[in-house]
Amino acid sequence: MSLDPQIDVLLAKLAAGGEPAPESRTVQENRDLASSLATLAGDVEPVGSVHDAVATAEGLEVPVRIYAPATVRRSGPLPVTVFFHGGGWVLGDLDSQDHIARITANRSGTIVVSVDYRLAPEHRFPAAIEDAYAALTWVAANAESFGGDGNNIAVFGESAGGNLAAVLVQEAQRRGGPRIALQVLAYPAVDRFDDSPSMYENMAGPLLSRSWLEWFWGLYLNTPDEGADPRVSPARSDEPAGLPPAVIVTAEHDPLRDQGDRYARKLADADVPVIHLPIKGATHAFFSFTGSVQLSRDVLNQLGDAVAAAFND
Repeated sequence: MSLDPQIDVLLAKLAAGGEPAPESRTVQENRDLASSLATLAGDVEPVGSVHDAVATAEGLEVPVRIYAPATVRRSGPLPVTVFFHGGGWVLGDLDSQDHIARITANRSGTIVVSVDYRLAPEHRFPAAIEDAYAALTWVAANAESFGGDGNNIAVFGESAGGNLAAVLVQEAQRRGGPRIALQVLAYPAVDRFDDSPSMYENMAGPLLSRSWLEWFWGLYLNTPDEGADPRVSPARSDEPAGLPPAVIVTAEHDPLRDQGDRYARKLADADVPVIHLPIKGATHAFFSFTGSVQLSRDVLNQLGDAVAAAFND
């Protein structure tokens, strides 16, 4: 299937700049690029409140941003969605996907805690997952302080953040908690050694090319063999049974498509409840385009509805 027409128009505008390939840029140049793309999200969606905090747990201090929904749909403490931004473990921050946190808070009716985990190459694996687990344990222990319910937690990650969310639920299972009610994975990277057809069909992108993906892996990992670690490649874990229900989004025109598809099947085969949303016409990172692409907003709303449904009494 061809690209979604609105995505096609947007990509044509982005390509008109004639910029060099991302993998040929410096880390800072790519971080600046990621920051500039935040404008594609459209107008800022109002929420009930936003404030920054520091999650102190597991001997770490992790910056977080806490979003309360504009409309409170239940009495008492609200469920919490812990969100991890994308950016290949190298790019992104609390501002780069602020729109996803806002839309999710309002659509799901949960409090969203966005996590500013440490980035590579300054902080390589396993720093990001250590921060993710610390933030999760902090939320579970301290949710009451911001109106949340530490016993009702979902995790949501986009791209590299989807990798962290998938790893996190496995890590929580290994460590005996905290309990996670739902994992939402948007076009996640789940297998470092994936060599499936989508890696070739979409080798040149759009948006995420295979060469840029290799650039990210090279900056994130300390050694190539770390790719076999389930904390890097959660699809390679041999313990999927008992994981929380999952909602997995894959994009048709994405090199990561097939590994996401396979992970959804692996979880389902282990009797984990799975909703798999294969999005036709979409590219990697299409949630960044909510300002002008209706498909992006529609699918993100679907995910918000799925989080809401997970906590319906």
